[in-house]
Amino acid sequence: MPTQIPMTKGNLLRLKHSYDLAKNGYDLMDRKRNILIKEMMEMVEKVKVLRKEITEAYHLGYYLLQQANMSSGIIQSIAEQVTLEEDVELTYRSVMGVEIPNVLYTPKENREIPYGLQNTSSRIDEAYLQFQKIKELSYTLAEVDNAVYRLASSIAQTQKRANALKNVVLPRLSSQIQRISASLEEKEREEFSRLKVIKAQKEKQVL
Repeated sequence: MPTQIPMTKGNLLRLKHSYDLAKNGYDLMDRKRNILIKEMMEMVEKVKVLRKEITEAYHLGYYLLQQANMSSGIIQSIAEQVTLEEDVELTYRSVMGVEIPNVLYTPKENREIPYGLQNTSSRIDEAYLQFQKIKELSYTLAEVDNAVYRLASSIAQTQKRANALKNVVLPRLSSQIQRISASLEEKEREEFSRLKVIKAQKEKQVL
C-alpha cells in the first residue's frame, strides 16, 4: 500500500519539480528512441543490399574456385600461401550513447598475388581476387549487422524506460499533485470561510 504523502505546499512543490524532471526525461527518451530508430532503419536497408551482394559474390566465388580446381587440381597448397589479413582495425563511434563499431580497412588497388606463378593459372587468380572481394564485403556486413543489433537493443531499453515514465511515473505524480492541490484548496476555502465568520463576529461586537 503506497505511503500517504502529507498534504503540504512543500510536498506539492517537490512533486511538481519531480513531475517536470520526469516529463523532460520522457521527452529525451522519446527523442533518443526516434533518432536510434532512424539510424537503424538506414542500416537495415544497407544490410539488405549487402546480403544480396555477398550472396551473389559467394555464388561466383565458389564457381570460380570450382573452375580453378578443375583446371589445376586441388589447390590447397596454393591456398596455404595466402597470408592472414592484418590490415584491419576496429573503432567505435557514439550515436546517442550507443557504441557503433566501425571496421577500418583500406582495399589495396593493385593487390599483389601472394603465391608464385608455378602450377597456377588465371582461373586461380580470378578465384583469389573474388574471395578478396567477399572478404571486404564480409567486413562491411559484420560492421553493419553488429550496429543494427546494438541499436535494436538500445531502442528496446529506451522504449521500456519511456513507457515506464509515460504510463507509471507521470500518472502517479500527476495524481499526487492533483490530490494535494485539491486538499490545499479545500483548506484555503475552509480558512477563508473561518476568517469571514470571525470578521462578521467582530463587526457585530463593534456594533
